[in-house]
Amino acid sequence: MSDVIPLQASLGLSAVLFAIGAAGVVLRRNAIILFMCVELMLNAVNLAFVALSPYAGVQGQVFVFFVIAVAAAEAAVGLAIVISVFRHKESVDIKNFSLLRW
Repeated sequence: MSDVIPLQASLGLSAVLFAIGAAGVVLRRNAIILFMCVELMLNAVNLAFVALSPYAGVQGQVFVFFVIAVAAAEAAVGLAIVISVFRHKESVDIKNFSLLRW
């Protein structure tokens, strides 16, 4: 019995996770949940890279490390901004974030 997960199943799961993350970014107004949805989208892309790496070579797995590094930096900077705004506005609702608008 083979233990290999079919490519279609991995890509389908990746697409579902990315769609859930995109829907969360569009529909939710809580900044913390927005970050979690962006992280979910990045992890969905990582899953697709890993699933496609046997066909494209080791480059897919190398891209995953870059995506993880970018996601960690994004989370650190984003959460620092959210904490700073929360200290001033006492809310994480993005409707109250008019500080960065034109």
